[in-house]
Amino acid sequence: MTIQDIKTQNLILFEAISGSRAFGLATENSDTDIRGVYYLPKEQFFGLNYIPQISNETNDITYYEIGRFVELLQKNNPNILEVLASPPDCILRTHPIMDHLKTEYFLSKLCKDTFAGYAVSQIKKAKGLNKKILNPIEKEKKSILDFCFILQDQGSVPLKKWLHEFPSSGGASEGRGGILQEKCGLINIDNTKGIFALFYDESDRLGYKGIIQNNEANQVSVSSIPKYEKPIAYLFCNLDAYSTYCKDYREYWKWVSERNEDRYNVNQKHGQNYDSKNMMHTIRLLQSCEQIFKTGSLHIRVDNREELLDIKAGNRSYEEVMEKAENLIQSIEHYHSASNLPELPDLEKTTEILVKMREELYG
Repeated sequence: MTIQDIKTQNLILFEAISGSRAFGLATENSDTDIRGVYYLPKEQFFGLNYIPQISNETNDITYYEIGRFVELLQKNNPNILEVLASPPDCILRTHPIMDHLKTEYFLSKLCKDTFAGYAVSQIKKAKGLNKKILNPIEKEKKSILDFCFILQDQGSVPLKKWLHEFPSSGGASEGRGGILQEKCGLINIDNTKGIFALFYDESDRLGYKGIIQNNEANQVSVSSIPKYEKPIAYLFCNLDAYSTYCKDYREYWKWVSERNEDRYNVNQKHGQNYDSKNMMHTIRLLQSCEQIFKTGSLHIRVDNREELLDIKAGNRSYEEVMEKAENLIQSIEHYHSASNLPELPDLEKTTEILVKMREELYG
């Protein structure tokens, strides 16, 4: 079943403009999103072909089957509650049967988890994005050799530097232009973590495995060392730091591959190092949550349009936006504790309403 099918079969119960235009935050470049509600023909609903949701390819037009719509309302889903609370000037069509559904039947203290909880997850995401923007990671991946150090005097020297400069500090290979990691051999030192004795075999006759066997290795190699051989140095491998780097590297380049380049370029242009559009909607969501517990109702048309568009434009610093979010979260906690809203929506009552609606639809 497609969007065209539910239109030609006259199955749409509700249809409204959603998103920025409904919130009063639309600009000349804003997209027009549509959200709606439909019902399945009787045969499909009672059969085995239940279709809970229908969207177009870009997901800017989505319709929910009435049962799925009520289920999400019962869960206090922010997007669905906002669809039900659509301003009159955004409603494109509505069936009289939709009068059975009122936002006050569903609003509950659960909104703290769904509205504010989602907003907090977006704040964490914004902080992660801020970290990624401020701390780019080179495309060429480091190897574990970059996290190895040679203990020297009262300090340490990066392994790569030490390998290159070894002759200048004396030793078996003095004057030969450095030594190769492939000709080194390591053995564990008892009662230590990450520290190894390092041996060198210029002749390659002893079969040392090298410090690493290839650049993709995720740990150093240990070799079988003859008892008569003497170590030329002691090596420390910071495996924990290497593991953290690998995790950060994967996350950073995954983000680069998936990021919205147009939005990223806008964020780079205003120079605030956060996703300003996302944070605008996060602040709006927190303000909606505060309103729910403050007034016991939900009105999605904002009354601080200029402030929110200022955030979207990147005219507020990252620190300022984060402080505002933290203050809103504290305010939500205060009003939530004093709210007279029920802990959860009345599932029995709202399910009875759904049954009554279906009975009217199917006769």
